[in-house]
Amino acid sequence: MFRILFLFLLLSIAAASGSGYWLYKNHLTAPLPLHKDLHYTIESGATLHQVAADLKAQRLLNYPAALAWVRLAHYQKRAHLIKAGEYLIPKSTTPQELLDIFIAGKTIQYSLSFPEGWNFQQLMAAVRKHPQIVQTLGDNKSIMAKLGWREIHPEGRFFPDTYLFPSGTTDVEFLQRAYKMMEKELMAAWENRRDDLPLKTPYEALILASIIEKETGVAEERPLIASVFVRRLKKNMLLQTDPTVIYALGAAFDGNIRKRDLKVKSPYNTYVNKGLPPTPIAMPGRAALYAAVNPADSQALYFVAKGDGSHYFSATYREHQCAVIEYQKKSSRRQCRKYFAH
Repeated sequence: MFRILFLFLLLSIAAASGSGYWLYKNHLTAPLPLHKDLHYTIESGATLHQVAADLKAQRLLNYPAALAWVRLAHYQKRAHLIKAGEYLIPKSTTPQELLDIFIAGKTIQYSLSFPEGWNFQQLMAAVRKHPQIVQTLGDNKSIMAKLGWREIHPEGRFFPDTYLFPSGTTDVEFLQRAYKMMEKELMAAWENRRDDLPLKTPYEALILASIIEKETGVAEERPLIASVFVRRLKKNMLLQTDPTVIYALGAAFDGNIRKRDLKVKSPYNTYVNKGLPPTPIAMPGRAALYAAVNPADSQALYFVAKGDGSHYFSATYREHQCAVIEYQKKSSRRQCRKYFAH
């Protein structure tokens, strides 16, 4: 009798194993019935059983396949590891591979890039325009409070870069990430600063970096631009930098700076106010941050645009006047010498 029962048990185990193998072979290793790649979204909080039911409702898995799929996940103790998000499922994917994809969390990543030199208004316009970012914020005035930094001015506080994120990312999540990245980059630059700077805080370095960013797009010039401003700050001279005036003018700026603009009443007008403006005027990149705290060793106190994107740097006002005559008034250096001879 014992032998009969033992034989029956062996046959039952073999049958169960055979059934399990058949389910695995026929329902978990055959490709899904897809004619093309599929975008599939797992909603936040969805369980494996709910996902399996949805896959069955969409006829991506039949009942035996859905049952085997759930059993496999539980057998591997991975049923609780699936992650919400939007996925790209290749048409050759098998149910077993689909489970691996959902557990690995390989969601579709979207991107948003904003360049060095953008201001906060431009950044927010790009964030609000992105179709995959969930909009939760109101007007720009209340944004910093909702981000958790009520007393902080937003200008210059977000690091310019290309950010990847899944669909459903909120504007708050995106901005918090860019803010923390700027904090990280700013502190990294500040910790490697020169000892003789006329800058008391990392925030002052951020303000200076924003001006440097707006003054030139030529990478190798940034330390020279920084040197001019650092020397002027040390000498208690006016910075006299056009980008701060443009920022002060705001929407009134029409592309040209006139003499009357240089007299505009604003704390950002560095033609009438000594020292740094009260806040950054743009979002500086890594190179500008580093230049602000590591200016070049230069005697230059002036620079003028040469018309090709670069600048001519001068140590004396007389030399600077000659450079202005040559590059802005399109006259020769010989005429400059004649001008100053009289």
